[in-house]
Amino acid sequence: MTLGVPAFALVRAMPPEPPLGTPLDWTPVEAPRREALRGSHVLLRPLDAEADAEPLYAVSHPPDGDRTIWTYLFDGPYESAEQLGQLLAQVETSDDPLFFTLVGLPDERPLGMVSYLRIESGHGSIEIGNIWFGAPLQRTTAATEAIYLLARHAFDELGYRRLEWKCNALNAPSRRAAERFGFTFEGVFRKHLVVKGRNRDTAWYSIVDDEWPAIRAGFEAWLTPDNFDADGVQKRSLAELRASL
Repeated sequence: MTLGVPAFALVRAMPPEPPLGTPLDWTPVEAPRREALRGSHVLLRPLDAEADAEPLYAVSHPPDGDRTIWTYLFDGPYESAEQLGQLLAQVETSDDPLFFTLVGLPDERPLGMVSYLRIESGHGSIEIGNIWFGAPLQRTTAATEAIYLLARHAFDELGYRRLEWKCNALNAPSRRAAERFGFTFEGVFRKHLVVKGRNRDTAWYSIVDDEWPAIRAGFEAWLTPDNFDADGVQKRSLAELRASL
């Protein structure tokens, strides 16, 4: 009788298959077009440098505007409406970033700016950024509706999988806004950028398509007229409504 290693021990164990992502039946989506997005309180229309420079300067610079709008942005503040207009003229026809002027309704007064950027239509990822709200737009129903319109257009009309929000990690108001709108914090990219001669660590947030239906329902419930009293004060917060849905 010959002693030996059991036969099963001679069979070399096969390594497990490495983990892979979920297979997708995915078709690249279209990039957003230069077209208006209209809500009940705000209109997002393509940037018009000539028409928008003066009113945008007025709502973002003294004596009537808030100069701190520019603290965490890549550009600004500006010395004059003409100087701001020169920058707007440079980006007016850009496709990425694709800029919109935020226009209050019904008076159609320009009150701020926003853009789609880092548009990865092949992967279904898009960011909203370059956001600033002039003083009359801050903490208003129109401001919240503007973010809703951008998100709805990206997910429901264009078919993107991922919507991003990035900001300076020191920008506490922007981070609170991202969380209020339903974005999930994903981390901080340390020493990510140099902006205006200073280090910028960048906080990353996102909403993905699986999460969007519940977030959309929260936005729509918050925006209903029944959610506001006679003085325009909300009855239930966006976060409360989103949690209840």
